[in-house]
Amino acid sequence: MTQSATQSMTQSDPVLVWGGGAIGGTMAAYWARAGMPVLMVDVAADHVQACRTSGMQIEGPVDQFTQVIPSVTPDEVKGVFSRVVLAVKALATEQAVLQILPHLAADGVVLSAQNGLNELTIARLAGEERTLGCFVNFGADWLEPGRILFGSRGSVVVGEIAGPIRARTVAMHELLKVFEPDAQLTDNIWGQLWGKLGYLSMVYATALTNESMFDHFNDSARFQVFRRLGSEAMAVARSQGVRPIGFSGFEPAAFAAGASEDEARASMQALCAFRKKSAKSHSGIWRDIAVRKRRSEVDSQIGLIVQLGEQAGVATPMLALLARLIRDIETQRLPQAPTTFMELDTLCQSLTTSKAA
Repeated sequence: MTQSATQSMTQSDPVLVWGGGAIGGTMAAYWARAGMPVLMVDVAADHVQACRTSGMQIEGPVDQFTQVIPSVTPDEVKGVFSRVVLAVKALATEQAVLQILPHLAADGVVLSAQNGLNELTIARLAGEERTLGCFVNFGADWLEPGRILFGSRGSVVVGEIAGPIRARTVAMHELLKVFEPDAQLTDNIWGQLWGKLGYLSMVYATALTNESMFDHFNDSARFQVFRRLGSEAMAVARSQGVRPIGFSGFEPAAFAAGASEDEARASMQALCAFRKKSAKSHSGIWRDIAVRKRRSEVDSQIGLIVQLGEQAGVATPMLALLARLIRDIETQRLPQAPTTFMELDTLCQSLTTSKAA
């Protein structure tokens, strides 16, 4: 990035937040409250109207405040921006990036504040030079237009998707620290993202029933299912030449080849301890399916792990079944119930027996 471009990425340069849900909406509210110029974009007109008039209401154990945020729908966006924070669901990434491109400065950057490996899509469409990676793991839920539950703080990490930390990465880090004071810089953003995918491989399984994440992770009878899901995800990460990084109790090394059962159990207990502290009892995946009655990001996350595994010759039978079960729940072919989770358990036992034989 040129010196002029770096200088343009200042606190006075408006931040375009594309997606005003749990992640983008919470960040935008904090930045607006800090007096930073922000423009939030969301496809839900009623949410946009609430945020730009009466304000965004942030509630929960972390913080409580209401903040008016300049907000528009995608068709109302005007101007060119050097900093774009993309916070839409993974399955909406391509469409959102195509809408962003006419408003992205030639030397601007798009930061993916999403779950998954959406940086790959952004880089393909906007260019690697205009793409920054970001790992987010705070707990939040979109409740209704103008309301977000901020359930727990968590890791926020930013890094270049290729090459070392640069001046623009440092500038984005300073921006993120306004929201999360403990935000970090990394030279291994892919490790952070794959660590999150390993965790998500377990979280998706908790969405097969209506029980909380804590209840799932704390049930010793389900331990082998979660262990095998995490192990498959980490095996694919290794096939991609990535060194996954742990967070909030999830320890990638505990699910790597050769790790002991005790190591995996210790990681599961650490996950339980983290979940116990959060007011967010269920995942956003569960909420998408059970509350908002919409498609989850399963194809862009679990499905992508399976696809990459197939290309690398890494077997992922548990993850492939998990993806199918989530799709079957979304299309109402299966219920969100213990009987659906048991299909995973049955396959897990079969794979264990086959290996022993």
